[in-house]
Amino acid sequence: MVTGMPTPGGNAAAMRDDDLRRHVAAELSWDPQVDSEAIDVSAADGTVTLGGTVASLWLKRAAGRAAARVRGVTWVANELRVQIPGAYRRPDEDVRGDVLEALMLDVSVPMTIDVQARDGFVTLTGTTQWHYQREAAESRTTDVPGVAGIDNAIILTQAPDARDAVDAISGAVRRHAVLAAEVLSVETSFGRGGDPVRHGEFLGRARSRGGRRLVGTWRHSG
Repeated sequence: MVTGMPTPGGNAAAMRDDDLRRHVAAELSWDPQVDSEAIDVSAADGTVTLGGTVASLWLKRAAGRAAARVRGVTWVANELRVQIPGAYRRPDEDVRGDVLEALMLDVSVPMTIDVQARDGFVTLTGTTQWHYQREAAESRTTDVPGVAGIDNAIILTQAPDARDAVDAISGAVRRHAVLAAEVLSVETSFGRGGDPVRHGEFLGRARSRGGRRLVGTWRHSG
Protein backbone atom coordinates (compact mmCIF):
# COMPACT_ATOMS: atom_id res chain seq x y z
CA MET A 1 0.00 0.00 0.00
CA VAL A 2 1.34 3.46 -0.92
CA THR A 3 1.79 5.67 2.15
CA GLY A 4 -0.75 8.48 2.27
CA MET A 5 -3.25 6.97 -0.14
CA PRO A 6 -6.78 6.79 1.29
CA THR A 7 -8.43 3.43 1.71
CA PRO A 8 -12.17 2.75 1.38
CA GLY A 9 -12.34 2.00 5.10
CA GLY A 10 -10.51 5.21 5.88
CA ASN A 11 -12.92 7.25 3.77
CA ALA A 12 -15.90 5.67 5.50
CA ALA A 13 -14.37 6.33 8.91
CA ALA A 14 -13.64 9.93 7.98
CA MET A 15 -17.20 10.35 6.78
CA ARG A 16 -18.54 8.97 10.07
CA ASP A 17 -16.25 11.25 12.04
CA ASP A 18 -17.40 14.27 10.05
CA ASP A 19 -21.05 13.34 10.54
CA LEU A 20 -20.51 12.92 14.28
CA ARG A 21 -18.73 16.26 14.48
CA ARG A 22 -21.61 17.98 12.71
CA HIS A 23 -24.20 16.30 14.92
CA VAL A 24 -22.41 17.34 18.09
CA ALA A 25 -22.00 20.90 16.80
CA ALA A 26 -25.71 20.98 16.01
CA GLU A 27 -26.57 19.75 19.51
CA LEU A 28 -24.38 22.43 21.08
CA SER A 29 -26.12 25.07 18.97
CA TRP A 30 -29.53 23.65 19.89
CA ASP A 31 -28.92 23.74 23.65
CA PRO A 32 -29.68 27.27 24.96
CA GLN A 33 -27.42 26.64 27.96
CA VAL A 34 -24.32 26.30 25.77
CA ASP A 35 -22.28 29.10 24.20
CA SER A 36 -21.62 27.14 21.03
CA GLU A 37 -19.94 29.98 19.11
CA ALA A 38 -16.88 29.71 21.37
CA ILE A 39 -16.53 25.93 21.04
CA ASP A 40 -14.54 23.95 18.48
CA VAL A 41 -15.59 20.33 17.89
CA SER A 42 -13.56 17.45 16.47
CA ALA A 43 -14.37 13.74 16.32
CA ALA A 44 -12.37 10.55 15.81
CA ASP A 45 -13.65 6.99 16.23
CA GLY A 46 -16.48 8.02 18.55
CA THR A 47 -14.33 10.30 20.71
CA VAL A 48 -15.41 13.94 20.58
CA THR A 49 -13.01 16.70 21.61
CA LEU A 50 -14.28 20.10 22.69
CA GLY A 51 -11.86 23.02 22.48
CA GLY A 52 -12.05 26.76 22.97
CA THR A 53 -12.78 29.12 25.84
CA VAL A 54 -15.92 29.59 27.92
CA ALA A 55 -16.79 32.07 30.66
CA SER A 56 -17.59 29.64 33.49
CA LEU A 57 -17.04 26.11 34.71
CA TRP A 58 -20.79 25.57 34.58
CA LEU A 59 -20.79 26.36 30.84
CA LYS A 60 -17.89 23.97 30.29
CA ARG A 61 -19.75 21.11 31.93
CA ALA A 62 -23.01 21.96 30.18
CA ALA A 63 -21.19 21.63 26.84
CA GLY A 64 -19.75 18.28 27.90
CA ARG A 65 -23.19 16.97 28.85
CA ALA A 66 -24.68 18.13 25.56
CA ALA A 67 -21.95 16.43 23.52
CA ALA A 68 -22.21 13.21 25.54
CA ARG A 69 -25.88 12.70 24.75
CA VAL A 70 -25.38 12.65 20.97
CA ARG A 71 -25.84 9.21 19.45
CA GLY A 72 -22.54 7.67 18.41
CA VAL A 73 -20.42 9.49 21.00
CA THR A 74 -18.43 7.04 23.12
CA TRP A 75 -16.19 9.51 24.93
CA VAL A 76 -15.99 13.28 25.41
CA ALA A 77 -12.59 14.92 25.84
CA ASN A 78 -13.67 18.22 27.35
CA GLU A 79 -10.65 20.47 26.79
CA LEU A 80 -12.55 23.73 27.09
CA ARG A 81 -10.66 26.41 29.01
CA VAL A 82 -12.48 28.48 31.60
CA GLN A 83 -11.62 32.16 31.46
CA ILE A 84 -13.81 34.20 33.77
CA PRO A 85 -14.34 37.76 32.47
CA GLY A 86 -12.65 40.42 34.55
CA ALA A 87 -15.95 41.95 35.69
CA TYR A 88 -16.98 38.58 37.18
CA ARG A 89 -13.74 37.67 38.92
CA ARG A 90 -14.08 37.62 42.67
CA PRO A 91 -11.75 37.60 45.69
CA ASP A 92 -10.73 34.13 46.85
CA GLU A 93 -12.35 34.60 50.26
CA ASP A 94 -15.69 35.44 48.64
CA VAL A 95 -15.55 32.37 46.40
CA ARG A 96 -14.64 30.16 49.36
CA GLY A 97 -17.46 31.58 51.47
CA ASP A 98 -20.06 31.06 48.75
CA VAL A 99 -18.90 27.48 48.13
CA LEU A 100 -19.13 26.69 51.83
CA GLU A 101 -22.62 28.18 51.96
CA ALA A 102 -23.71 26.18 48.89
CA LEU A 103 -22.44 22.98 50.48
CA MET A 104 -24.22 23.72 53.77
CA LEU A 105 -27.52 24.21 51.93
CA ASP A 106 -27.29 20.72 50.38
CA VAL A 107 -28.47 18.14 52.90
CA SER A 108 -26.65 15.38 51.03
CA VAL A 109 -23.26 17.01 51.67
CA PRO A 110 -21.82 16.34 55.16
CA MET A 111 -20.20 19.02 57.30
CA THR A 112 -16.83 17.25 57.09
CA ILE A 113 -15.77 19.05 53.89
CA ASP A 114 -13.48 22.07 53.75
CA VAL A 115 -12.77 24.44 50.89
CA GLN A 116 -9.76 26.37 49.65
CA ALA A 117 -9.87 28.87 46.77
CA ARG A 118 -7.07 30.45 44.77
CA ASP A 119 -7.47 32.49 41.60
CA GLY A 120 -10.88 30.92 40.97
CA PHE A 121 -9.69 27.33 41.41
CA VAL A 122 -11.33 25.52 44.30
CA THR A 123 -9.95 22.54 46.20
CA LEU A 124 -12.39 20.37 48.12
CA THR A 125 -10.91 18.47 51.05
CA GLY A 126 -12.19 16.43 53.97
CA THR A 127 -14.07 13.15 54.10
CA THR A 128 -17.41 11.62 53.16
CA GLN A 129 -18.86 8.19 53.79
CA TRP A 130 -20.40 7.76 50.33
CA HIS A 131 -19.28 8.52 46.79
CA TYR A 132 -22.55 10.30 45.93
CA GLN A 133 -21.77 12.82 48.69
CA ARG A 134 -18.39 13.49 47.12
CA GLU A 135 -20.05 14.02 43.74
CA ALA A 136 -22.75 16.25 45.25
CA ALA A 137 -20.11 18.52 46.77
CA GLU A 138 -18.41 18.91 43.40
CA SER A 139 -21.71 19.53 41.62
CA ARG A 140 -22.70 22.25 44.08
CA THR A 141 -19.31 23.90 43.72
CA THR A 142 -19.68 24.01 39.95
CA ASP A 143 -22.74 26.25 40.30
CA VAL A 144 -20.97 28.93 42.35
CA PRO A 145 -20.12 32.06 40.33
CA GLY A 146 -16.41 32.72 40.00
CA VAL A 147 -15.31 29.07 40.13
CA ALA A 148 -12.98 28.32 37.23
CA GLY A 149 -11.89 24.81 38.21
CA ILE A 150 -12.26 22.16 40.90
CA ASP A 151 -9.82 19.72 42.47
CA ASN A 152 -11.96 17.15 44.29
CA ALA A 153 -9.61 15.80 46.96
CA ILE A 154 -12.38 14.53 49.23
CA ILE A 155 -11.55 11.11 50.67
CA LEU A 156 -14.02 8.34 51.42
CA THR A 157 -13.80 7.12 54.99
CA GLN A 158 -14.75 3.56 54.11
CA ALA A 159 -13.49 1.38 51.29
CA PRO A 160 -15.77 -1.57 50.48
CA ASP A 161 -14.38 -5.04 50.11
CA ALA A 162 -14.02 -5.38 46.35
CA ARG A 163 -15.80 -8.75 46.09
CA ASP A 164 -18.70 -7.61 48.29
CA ALA A 165 -18.99 -4.41 46.26
CA VAL A 166 -19.14 -6.31 42.96
CA ASP A 167 -21.88 -8.57 44.34
CA ALA A 168 -23.88 -5.58 45.57
CA ILE A 169 -23.57 -3.69 42.27
CA SER A 170 -24.43 -6.78 40.23
CA GLY A 171 -27.58 -7.20 42.32
CA ALA A 172 -28.53 -3.56 41.76
CA VAL A 173 -28.00 -3.96 38.01
CA ARG A 174 -30.25 -7.04 37.90
CA ARG A 175 -33.00 -5.06 39.67
CA HIS A 176 -32.75 -2.14 37.25
CA ALA A 177 -35.38 -2.21 34.51
CA VAL A 178 -33.02 -0.87 31.83
CA LEU A 179 -29.58 -1.98 32.93
CA ALA A 180 -30.67 -5.56 33.54
CA ALA A 181 -31.08 -6.00 29.79
CA GLU A 182 -27.94 -4.09 28.83
CA VAL A 183 -25.15 -4.85 31.26
CA LEU A 184 -23.07 -7.90 30.44
CA SER A 185 -20.72 -7.90 33.44
CA VAL A 186 -19.37 -5.92 36.36
CA GLU A 187 -15.75 -6.17 37.35
CA THR A 188 -13.09 -4.47 39.49
CA SER A 189 -9.53 -4.98 40.64
CA PHE A 190 -8.56 -6.52 43.96
CA GLY A 191 -5.89 -5.64 46.46
CA ARG A 192 -3.12 -8.10 47.22
CA GLY A 193 -4.55 -11.26 48.76
CA GLY A 194 -8.09 -10.06 48.18
CA ASP A 195 -7.70 -7.15 50.62
CA PRO A 196 -10.06 -4.19 50.33
CA VAL A 197 -9.00 -1.90 47.53
CA ARG A 198 -7.81 1.52 48.66
CA HIS A 199 -8.30 3.20 45.29
CA GLY A 200 -10.01 1.68 42.32
CA GLU A 201 -12.72 1.81 39.75
CA PHE A 202 -15.76 -0.28 39.01
CA LEU A 203 -16.36 -0.98 35.33
CA GLY A 204 -19.46 -2.30 33.66
CA ARG A 205 -19.32 -3.96 30.27
CA ALA A 206 -22.55 -3.04 28.55
CA ARG A 207 -24.14 -2.71 25.14
CA SER A 208 -24.80 1.03 25.36
CA ARG A 209 -23.04 4.13 26.62
CA GLY A 210 -25.63 4.66 29.35
CA GLY A 211 -25.29 1.13 30.61
CA ARG A 212 -21.52 1.43 30.89
CA ARG A 213 -21.64 4.13 33.51
CA LEU A 214 -22.26 2.24 36.72
CA VAL A 215 -20.02 3.57 39.44
CA GLY A 216 -17.24 6.13 39.67
CA THR A 217 -14.07 5.91 41.65
CA TRP A 218 -13.55 5.60 45.39
CA ARG A 219 -10.63 6.53 47.56
CA HIS A 220 -9.74 5.33 51.03
CA SER A 221 -7.30 7.19 53.28
CA GLY A 222 -6.21 3.95 54.95
